[in-house]
Formats: sequence, C-alpha cells, structure tokens
Amino acid sequence: MLTTIVVIFVIAYAAIALEHPLKINKSASALIGAGLLWTIYSLSIGDTHLLTEQLGESLTSTAQIVFFLMGAMTIVEVVDAHNGFEVITKRIRTTKLSSLMWLVGFVTFFLSAILDNLTTTIVMISLMRKLLAKHDDRLFFAGIIVIAANSGGAWSPIGDVTTTMLWIGGQITSLAIIKAVILPALVSMIVPLAITAFALRGREVVSPELIENEHGLRTTEFERSLMFFMGLGILVAVPAFKTITHLPPFMGILFGLGILWLVGDLVHRHKEDEFKQHFTLVHALSRIDMSSLVFFIGILLSVAILEHTHILTSLAQWLDQAVGRQDVIVLIIGIVIVVSIGGIVEIVSAIVDNVPLVAASMGMYSLTSYPPDHFLWQFLAYCAGTGGSILIIGSAAGVAAMGLEKIHFFWYVKKISGLALIGYFAGAGVYLVQLRLLG
Repeated sequence: MLTTIVVIFVIAYAAIALEHPLKINKSASALIGAGLLWTIYSLSIGDTHLLTEQLGESLTSTAQIVFFLMGAMTIVEVVDAHNGFEVITKRIRTTKLSSLMWLVGFVTFFLSAILDNLTTTIVMISLMRKLLAKHDDRLFFAGIIVIAANSGGAWSPIGDVTTTMLWIGGQITSLAIIKAVILPALVSMIVPLAITAFALRGREVVSPELIENEHGLRTTEFERSLMFFMGLGILVAVPAFKTITHLPPFMGILFGLGILWLVGDLVHRHKEDEFKQHFTLVHALSRIDMSSLVFFIGILLSVAILEHTHILTSLAQWLDQAVGRQDVIVLIIGIVIVVSIGGIVEIVSAIVDNVPLVAASMGMYSLTSYPPDHFLWQFLAYCAGTGGSILIIGSAAGVAAMGLEKIHFFWYVKKISGLALIGYFAGAGVYLVQLRLLG
C-alpha cells in the first residue's frame, strides 16, 4: 500500500509541477490525486471509524486555511472594486527607472506583508502598466515585484499562503515570526533590487500616453479611502483577534468580511442597483480565484494521507540521518535545484510549488519534537517564501506575474532566477548569523 501511495503522490505532484507544459490545470491533478490516495487508503485499512476520524481531522485543518484565504481574497477584491489601491498608487511619482525600482520594491515588500504576495503582485503589476509604456521595462519590474512580494510575505503570518499555513497550524506565532524573519527577508529583497536598480541607472521612465479605467465606474474619494483602510485594517487585525480570542484566524477574517459587507451595503444603499452591483461583495465573491482554493483543498488532503501513513515521519527521520543538519535540510526544502546540462537549463526538482512543500514539511515534523517558533519552522517560513521566487512558477505571485505580463519561463530563468538565488542565500546567511548571535 505504501509504495502505491508514494507512486500516486509523485505522479500527481509531477502533474502539478508540469502544469504548463502538460496544459492540465493543477487543481484537477490535485483533486484526482487526493481522491485516489484516500480511496486506496480506505480500502487498505478497513477501519471505518479510524478512517472517518482521520478524514474529519484533515478536513478541519484544510477548511481553516481555505476559509481564511477565501475571506482575505474577497476583502481585497472589494477594495480593488472601489479603486481603493489608488490611495497608494497615485502617490508614486518619479522620472528615473532606478528610483522607481527602489520605491516599487519597498512598497511591494511591506504591502505584501499586510495583504498577501499574490494580491500585492497583481496590484503592483497593474500599477506598472499605468506607469511604464515599455514592455521590456515592465518585465524587469515584474521580476523584482515577484521577489519583493515573496520576501515581504515570508515574515508576515498573513503575507504568504505557506506562512499562513504554518501560522494556522500552530507552528509559528505572529510576533515571533516577524522578529525572526523580517531582516533576512529584507536582505533577500534588497540584494537583487540593488543589482537591478544599478543596471537601470540613468534610464528614464517612459509613461503610457493614456491611462484607462478598467471598468469605467468611479467611486468617490471618501469611498475609496474608507474601503481601503477598512480592508487593510481588517486584515491587519486578524492576528490580534487570534491572540485575544484564541479563535482560529478564519473566524477573524470571516467576522471582518461581514463588517465590510455591512459597511459596503450602507455606503451604496441609495444608489441604483445597476451602478452598485459592481461594488457588492456578491460581485467580489464571483471574482476570487476559486481554482486556487480548490488546488489547496486537493494538495492538503493528499499530503494528509502521507501524514496518516507515517510516510512523512519516515522521510524526516531519513533526512535527519542522511544530512544531519536541520538548517541544511530546510534550505533543501525551500530551494528549487536548477542545474545546467550541456548549456541547457534543466529543472531537476520538478518546478516545485512552495505550497505542497510546506504542507509536506508540516507533516514530517511534529509540534511535540519541534514546538511553536522553533528555528525549524521560522527558517522554513523564510526558505519556502523566498525560495519560491527562484523560478517563476514556484509561487502564486510568480504564476500571477507570468500570466499578467506574458513572461516566458526561460526569460525569467535567464534574467531573474540568478538574482533571486543570490538574495535567497544572502537572507539565509543573515538568518543563521542572527540565530547564532541572538539564540
């Protein structure tokens, strides 16, 4: 049974990793993999009571993550529908590409920590379309945005799906992850940013002649500011809500979503239905990326099987014996191994998405042996978050940028991957030095 489970998981994982060349949506691969794995497991154990208990446990932990993401994505869509992000974007004014690069990098870094790396990437790339006319310039900016968004998400409990998973799972706490990872994450962003800004020195910003509104509907300054600050306030308040009430984060996000829904209905209550339809939460719910949510359900339920069969525990024990050093193990988990063979770049570790990697790691190491805020979990949050920038399809932010700006995979490998890799190791070095000095 165990061999069959491992083989099916590897095949499903490979299909997820090779989504683009196979032209098969990763959500389909994840769901089929989860269905096959649970079916085989059910037929093998023959204990209905145990099966029901384990499935319920796995479904509970999966639902918490999915509900949280759904709520956060909906809040962001509401803010975006009200043009709320203009509160930030309209204040960006510069004529030098290098200066703009620094500004965009830092705005992305901190905005990603408050929102999430996927949303921030979409917002900032949309902004670049309004500020930069040349596609070549936007490509480099998109690459830096991916790096900055992933770095910013790594040190915030709500900034990246992988960090959120660790936070909800109890492996990390809000203040501890911020204190431990913010400096390494900042270094992982600054190093590639500095190199890119240096390469762009002296070049002028070429702005588009016409900036068009995407949907043709405008909101008032009051409405934009209200929804922007309310949305961000709700997202930022979730960690505090969890600390005070001891309720899981998804309850805080759903509570906040309800408040935002109420305020939105009150603000637009006197307007015509045809006009206010675009600004409702019903419309926002129709715009969230359900495919990604379904993917998370499939991959998390698949990984749960590896946990219930103790495959991940055995893998962890083998890594401990073979490698011996936890910091090296985490570096291996967080990075995508790329080698050059005959001058052609080959992907050895499959084009790995950081979500299933973290999900698997959570099952490999128990909270009993590695308590909350152990260096293993903190370093994993850093490595998984920033390591996802090394390949463009290694993170949700990268995939979004790839679709928005039509970035070719090998262009990213040639122009951006090296920068991301340098930043990754620079930040990892800072974390390890910081750990040694501060304990």
